[in-house]
Amino acid sequence: MPILVITGTGTEVGKTVTTAAVAAAALAAGRSVAVLKAAQTGVAPGEPGDAEEVARLAGALTAVEVARFPEPLAPATAARRAGLAPVRPGDVVEAARKLAVEHDLVLVEGAGGLLVRFDEAGGTLADAARLMRAPVLVVSSAGLGTLNTTELTARELRARGLELLGVVIGDWPDSPDLAMRCNVTDLPDVAGAPLLGALPAGVGALAPAVFRAAAPGWLAPRLDGTWDADAFRAGAAH
Repeated sequence: MPILVITGTGTEVGKTVTTAAVAAAALAAGRSVAVLKAAQTGVAPGEPGDAEEVARLAGALTAVEVARFPEPLAPATAARRAGLAPVRPGDVVEAARKLAVEHDLVLVEGAGGLLVRFDEAGGTLADAARLMRAPVLVVSSAGLGTLNTTELTARELRARGLELLGVVIGDWPDSPDLAMRCNVTDLPDVAGAPLLGALPAGVGALAPAVFRAAAPGWLAPRLDGTWDADAFRAGAAH
């Protein structure tokens, strides 16, 4: 798995902090890591973006953006409004493959959900994943509505012949409600893929050293972690 694509079921589901946790766990396992942000939007020139935030939390890794657009919009819209060339799936593939030559693991983080448009032709992160033949990790929210968005994402991946590696809950609260507790059981069923982790709410605010030490405990062994889905599910039921 030299290249792993990380997408979300939508915005604000914990995609960047999950990417940082996956990177931190891989680094702790002795692997060299690069993080590629396919399209950074809503960040001015010179300001740190998502890739830099991953590096701040996870540690010594290579952080790269394919392109950056100032307005917090879908990449195709942001590029058009800024009068800049859009990101195309082939651009993401080229950048990821170059990084894969010198790194054990390249994490390609999308913008928003799987089908957010990169360019005027309708190119998406899913198109880039297909060209790279890379597995996809889906970051989902914990609460009501997540089963629908997760299943829609999983169905689209399968329709495109893409491998869904698994699902990670990006923001698990201290006091989950009934829907959240039930979703822990139901998410793997609707996704047709295993639950590979759950990040406690607010971990992006931890000191980097604390974040790095704790990250493997939030992720399953498939992601270089020690998290146990069965134990988590049992604990969430009570």
